[in-house]
Amino acid sequence: MADTAGVPEPTLDEQIAAYQREFRDLDPQVEQIVSALSRLNRRMNVAYGRQTAALGISNAEWEVLKALVLSGAPYRLGPSDLAKRLGLTPAAMTHRIDRMVAEGLVTRERDESNRVRVIVELTAEGREKWLEAMRMATVFEEDLLQDLSAEERTSLGDVLTRLLRRVEHAQPDAGGRLSDLD
Repeated sequence: MADTAGVPEPTLDEQIAAYQREFRDLDPQVEQIVSALSRLNRRMNVAYGRQTAALGISNAEWEVLKALVLSGAPYRLGPSDLAKRLGLTPAAMTHRIDRMVAEGLVTRERDESNRVRVIVELTAEGREKWLEAMRMATVFEEDLLQDLSAEERTSLGDVLTRLLRRVEHAQPDAGGRLSDLD
């Protein structure tokens, strides 16, 4: 196998030219948009990963914290609800919760009204990690969008939301992952 370490990723123009060379039916305008979105998403995930790592949590743990916060006060969900929201198997969710309990980010207790049910709850430390990650993300995101006017931000947000709705309509079961990453 060839050594590709240190070989830079092709530019978008180089990628599109290679695709057109190999697949003549390619619409270069569509490919530019889709490839730019894909690369932006990948690079943003790396940036967010660096931020969460600086806080001592993983992106996977951040997802759980976010799901609990989005559930609203008192920031509690069952493990199966969390697994569904994150597109994980129950085993992967249990593994993730185990780590987070050990780190003091969440608690796991039996539901007093239904002793069979387990409840995962955000701790004060978990909420503080979430808030700090949000502070860091806000700085990164403002920097990312600094060259766009308010009108451009509104237009971009509207267009991306329309694209997201189209994908969500066409692929309603694709909210989670296709496989576990833990």
